[in-house]
Amino acid sequence: MDENSNKAEKHGSSGRKRAPAMEAGRRREMIVSAALPLVVEYGAAVTTAQIARAAGIGEGTIFRVFSDKDALLAACMDAAVRPDDTVAHLEAIALEQPLEERLHQACEVLRGHMNRIGQVAGALAAVGKLDRMRRPEAGAKGEMPDREAGLAGPRAALAALFEPDRDALRQPPERLAAVFQMMLLASGRPGTAEPLDNDELVGLFLHGAVRAPGAPEGGA
Repeated sequence: MDENSNKAEKHGSSGRKRAPAMEAGRRREMIVSAALPLVVEYGAAVTTAQIARAAGIGEGTIFRVFSDKDALLAACMDAAVRPDDTVAHLEAIALEQPLEERLHQACEVLRGHMNRIGQVAGALAAVGKLDRMRRPEAGAKGEMPDREAGLAGPRAALAALFEPDRDALRQPPERLAAVFQMMLLASGRPGTAEPLDNDELVGLFLHGAVRAPGAPEGGA
């Protein structure tokens, strides 16, 4: 057997090198990461072939870790909702900055998370897929996971942003974090006619609804 035959035998009859083995959980994450922007762009019409190309894998590899395309779409929705990255970004905000700047940065992080959820959910709901889709961790009736579970992590990270100013606060950091989170969620709710921007939201939260005497309109 010549040298070329040996190489073909080692790498398969096509001569293509096999992708290195990857732990199933890591491969699953990689596929979902590649699929998310495509789901936002194409919704449920995205094909597994498109996802495979974006992930740089064979289409059959997808079905080694997902039972079907619906299971992959459900995993994409889970990834969009999961707050892990959001919490990590909140925890990375420098506490040496003034509280107002910390809250501005927190707004950016949390709005980004909310936008991602909205984009993925909207893309799937546009074709009625979201209602029919069973979430992997859903109960027997397919109900959505507890919303509170997705809010608790970011709320704790927000509370840590208030902590350096505890002595100057009117309420404990944990309570202020809950109120700030509720304000942010309400201001970004779909259908809000004129949602507050970050400056308006943080200013209203820190300084209240009434201007100080002599303060310009829109100021504290």
